[in-house]
Amino acid sequence: MLLTTTPSVEGKTIKKYIGIVTGETIMGANFLKDIAASFSDFFGGRASSYEQELIKAKEIALNEMKERAERMGANAVVGIDLDYETVGAKGSMLMVSVSGTAVIIE
Repeated sequence: MLLTTTPSVEGKTIKKYIGIVTGETIMGANFLKDIAASFSDFFGGRASSYEQELIKAKEIALNEMKERAERMGANAVVGIDLDYETVGAKGSMLMVSVSGTAVIIE
């Protein structure tokens, strides 16, 4: 399964547009990650615990979208858009949503 943010695939022809496909995930930031991030904020540097959560959430959402596209009979998803939002009380949760167009390419 090919996943791309571009509207087409170089050297390939889109034979059929199947439809819009999405994937979503919401991840909670736990107490220990908040403490570690506060130290990074105070002393400077990267908040690797949050970065790992972002990566994990993105992978989950992309995999969910890929599985949905496969169930629709697609072999690729083009025009993928990734969105990141904070939700919940005090923005304590991270939501990642992805969408694209499920297609069949040759």
